[in-house]
Amino acid sequence: MILVIPAIDIKGGKCVQMVRGVAGFVYSDDPIEMAKLWRKENAKALHVTDIDGAMEGHLVNFGIIEKMVETVSIPIVLAGGFRTFDEVKRAFDLGIHRVVIETMLIETPDEAKRVLDTFGATRVVAGISAQNRQVRTRGWKEFSGMTAISFALNIAALGFKRILFTDISVDGTMLGPNFAMMKQIAEATHLRITASGGVAGLEDLLKLQEMESLGVDSVIIGRALYENKFACQGIWRMCEAGNYPYTARL
Repeated sequence: MILVIPAIDIKGGKCVQMVRGVAGFVYSDDPIEMAKLWRKENAKALHVTDIDGAMEGHLVNFGIIEKMVETVSIPIVLAGGFRTFDEVKRAFDLGIHRVVIETMLIETPDEAKRVLDTFGATRVVAGISAQNRQVRTRGWKEFSGMTAISFALNIAALGFKRILFTDISVDGTMLGPNFAMMKQIAEATHLRITASGGVAGLEDLLKLQEMESLGVDSVIIGRALYENKFACQGIWRMCEAGNYPYTARL
């Protein structure tokens, strides 16, 4: 069964939704409360992105992330701002379960390999963010000159076991994921794939579920969850309002 992971994107200390890499919506002024909500609604993990960190090249919202780790008892995957070994170590020392590295893989591959060799392929994920099949880096601001497929093959050769794939063209739009690109990457690399970007509802989840045999075993969802596009969310809200014992306790 494919694992659904709620996204918490932090920008300016707030919980936001980017749309194709541009600021879109603000869903909460308190990312910690959002983390508590998703935990209460039985999320098994959280995907947190320091948007400011991705732009600046180092973790910016460190204090918020630190408090989030202390507050919720589920694994947190962190992305955004990892350009050096020391910054990755800092996150792991904080208690982060997994990190996603991306720009480092292209600009300083030796540093990325050091991160992988030190912390292991179960804790370090290789990110691929692509637009029109071309990989973008530095918070999606720059084209890398590499295609998603060639980059994915390099990632596999380095020894990574999991890729987080985001199609920037559909991220935050609820227009549906890029199933074809994910299938190509999965078939070319035989790695585990976490899908991100474009999920609009149950139909998209079912299509991703069909790709599990190819290695697509998890999906990060932001806007569709925040805007209650799944029928089960109505039940969650009722349970929360009535304090029924059907959701996880904090």
